[in-house]
Amino acid sequence: MGGPPEGRRSGTRRWLPCVSLGLLAGCGSAAAPPIPPAAPSRPPADLVYEREVQGNQDLYVLPASGEPEYRLTTDPATDGLPRWSPDGRTVLFASERAGHWQLFEVAAEGGEARRVRVNASRELQADISPDGRRLAFLSNAGEHETLWTMDRATGQERALVRHGRRSVLGNPHWSPDGSRIVFSSNFRIGHQIYVVEVATGRQTRVSGLTSGGCEPRFSRDGRRVVYVSRGHRRPTSRLVEHDLDSGKEKLLVDWPALNYSPVFSPDGSEIAFSSNISGEWAIYRQRLADGTAWRVTTGPGPARYPDYRPRTP
Repeated sequence: MGGPPEGRRSGTRRWLPCVSLGLLAGCGSAAAPPIPPAAPSRPPADLVYEREVQGNQDLYVLPASGEPEYRLTTDPATDGLPRWSPDGRTVLFASERAGHWQLFEVAAEGGEARRVRVNASRELQADISPDGRRLAFLSNAGEHETLWTMDRATGQERALVRHGRRSVLGNPHWSPDGSRIVFSSNFRIGHQIYVVEVATGRQTRVSGLTSGGCEPRFSRDGRRVVYVSRGHRRPTSRLVEHDLDSGKEKLLVDWPALNYSPVFSPDGSEIAFSSNISGEWAIYRQRLADGTAWRVTTGPGPARYPDYRPRTP
């Protein structure tokens, strides 16, 4: 079954990113940068991420206002994989506080988390549709891991993607218009990036067969997908931007490290991601116009899996 994040297993803090066959073709190689300094400017939106401190993983928020980060969840169980709701009022996340991985939601200011679904299945890696009406998530209900959608008002469920008994799916993310979901799967050959049409269930592979990928996210205009590309047993990984219309790819991050969890900012000017280039997992921002990068998180414990708070009217 898929783990949080891609390949990380329940009951452990070990990071096991996905591995796919081959190398990213045609992307070239960027010069190794120095470890980026702390960010000199405020992020364009609040950032939520998971951070482990003294063996306990919780969610933290770095406000765009320039105020210090604050701890969003405080349960002794593992909390992770946060995603902002479309209105920016809550954060959806996965937690083991129920004794197994289940979905929870907490207010942006913190407080008691609400359990989104109650069952005996292992459920995680969830994303709320742009209109707030539907949920996409991974669950092992029904024999093996499946990408499900659920109507939040009625609770009606739909098994959207099943790839086989041993397939590992990962990181579903809705397109801005709510018509598609991008996700990863190791169905047939290595981890690959797929886009599925929600109405029809039609799937299209967008990653190169010999390069593969995981942890995909749509751009804010829905025209591009950013994802992680890691060749077979490579000690490093790349962040790649894929144009869905032309199929062209652009290399965004090629640091000599494991670089994961990319996400576009609401204004499309930058990405946030996690990297262990310093020897410990931390959150970074990178401006897309010129590739300038800054370290966002410092202090105790590794930090991973960032998400920008959406812009709201």
